[in-house]
Amino acid sequence: MISVLIAEDHTLVREGIKQLLALAPDIEVAGEASSGDALLDLLRRQPCNLVLLDMTMPGPHGIEMIKRIAGMSPAPKILVLTMHNETQIASRALKAGASGFATKDSDPAMLLSAIRKVAGGGRYIDPAIADRMVFEIGLNDSRPPHETLSEREFQIFEMLVSGLGVSDIGDRLNISAKTVSTHKIRLMQKLDAHSTADLVRYALERQLFQGGI
Repeated sequence: MISVLIAEDHTLVREGIKQLLALAPDIEVAGEASSGDALLDLLRRQPCNLVLLDMTMPGPHGIEMIKRIAGMSPAPKILVLTMHNETQIASRALKAGASGFATKDSDPAMLLSAIRKVAGGGRYIDPAIADRMVFEIGLNDSRPPHETLSEREFQIFEMLVSGLGVSDIGDRLNISAKTVSTHKIRLMQKLDAHSTADLVRYALERQLFQGGI
């Protein structure tokens, strides 16, 4: 039996997932969480085979949350289920420790297959995203600016558009405010941004960090 923790802050979505999983005789819902903090607390008390993870819950979320779950011992498998459909989001999630990446408009049968595959030790990427990732190999010159950001720059970019200041980001990442400022300058240059408002506008126009702005 595959035990799954559902991490999703929207009640209707969470209930729909529970109803879908109830139809599968080999999958059981071991628990549910509507925030990053609640998920971390639940994982300390409730073992599971797999976490079905939304990328944009309140509290710790996104790449940071994936890394924290992947660093647990024992660590459950992570299948991201998100509204994001950009290749660089999928790539960063997989590099951070997720074993699968599916979008919320996935076919229900495909989602069940993804859960079984990831829980069994395999990897899964939404087919449409996988096709685009393959197509974009070797097309670096045509990549959008945010795909040129380093992992740290992208992380700070997300925190800046969510409203955190330089000092708060430094405290959260355990680095100095000066180091954060250096990364901020570099990422703003790469994105041709002149203010935090420009960063927010850039993220909104490209539908990055949906639910987190």
